[in-house]
Amino acid sequence: MATSLHFLIIDGYNKASRADLNRAGMQYAWKLYADLLTRNLPGATYDVLLPSDDGVTMPEAEALEQYAGILWTGCNLCIYDETDPSVTKQIALAWLAYEVGVPSFGSCWGLQMSVVAAGGKVGPNPRGKEMGIARKIRLTRQGIEHPMFSGKPPVFEAYISHDDMVTDLPQGAEILAVNDFTPVQALAITHKKGSFWSVQYHPEYSLHEMACLIVAREEKLIAGGFFQNPAELQEMVAKMKKLYQEPDRKDLRWQLVIDDDVLSDAIKECEFNNWLQVLVLPRCHQM
Repeated sequence: MATSLHFLIIDGYNKASRADLNRAGMQYAWKLYADLLTRNLPGATYDVLLPSDDGVTMPEAEALEQYAGILWTGCNLCIYDETDPSVTKQIALAWLAYEVGVPSFGSCWGLQMSVVAAGGKVGPNPRGKEMGIARKIRLTRQGIEHPMFSGKPPVFEAYISHDDMVTDLPQGAEILAVNDFTPVQALAITHKKGSFWSVQYHPEYSLHEMACLIVAREEKLIAGGFFQNPAELQEMVAKMKKLYQEPDRKDLRWQLVIDDDVLSDAIKECEFNNWLQVLVLPRCHQM
């Protein structure tokens, strides 16, 4: 069993996708989670698993039991692609984490992983891509009462980028947050021995990272009607990066419709910190 605050970070992007993001100025997804972890739990250590790379051995039950918690980053894979061995072996790993009872937390791909590994389903969002900032996310009645959202405003906004959504919930799932674009924005799932808290949005992102992701997805975003042309995209990206550097700029906040819920670490990382305080630390203290 885990004897120290040592975590497993699972980054499902393959090597080519990681390089694409890095060329656009983004940090690797695993590094965003590593920074999120060490900001909220100084002194924590971690291993990084890259399951989409060739020759990677997936941990078995005994190895998983050594971790204080498991962190699932975002990913550009399609979780209902049953022909992709990287997808299926990650689902098997999440299933095993439920079996051994190690608490998990994830965003975007992580939320979808939490659902499918527990027997639920994910499919394309009929409204298409939700990108940039998810507007007017609101807590459900269960979310207002759930410790995952202790200290969180009842309505907030968050960084987001996804095409798929939860279509069928597994047993043991509670919907904690929704918005008009996506019917499941946050979940808590209790399954077998495990608990998995997850969000469709990205608490690990900053405004700079989101701006870089927009650059990385330029072709798709213009084709999807988010921007008319590259110059328009670059103008918005420049404003986002400037606001990241000068977060008190009233003009940029107003123009981009951005407030503290996406600029303040204390607010946007609230769910993750609550996961540490409620699920991870008490479990470690019992060992």
